[in-house]
Amino acid sequence: MSARNKPAKKPIPHFATEDEERDFWRTHDTVEYFDYNKAVRATFPELRPSTTTISLRLPASRLEELKTLANERDVPYQSLMKVFLAERIACERGIPRKVSA
Repeated sequence: MSARNKPAKKPIPHFATEDEERDFWRTHDTVEYFDYNKAVRATFPELRPSTTTISLRLPASRLEELKTLANERDVPYQSLMKVFLAERIACERGIPRKVSA
């Protein structure tokens, strides 16, 4: 089929709620609605994951060990702690992957 004879893309309906939109896309193929040849890669340079401040009590010796390990890797100790936690959570969940801070 030539580009001239390509069927027009279907119009995207208006959704009253995000749940309604999720239900729609769960049962419809986006190929019928979007021309991926005209897609533009999105960039979000200021996007950062949301974080929550917590207070954590650790034995002084454990904190010193963590700081020593972080210093050996030339990273902040809190970043190393986040990596360790993320790796352990992935392990517990059975997700074999390397996680960054």
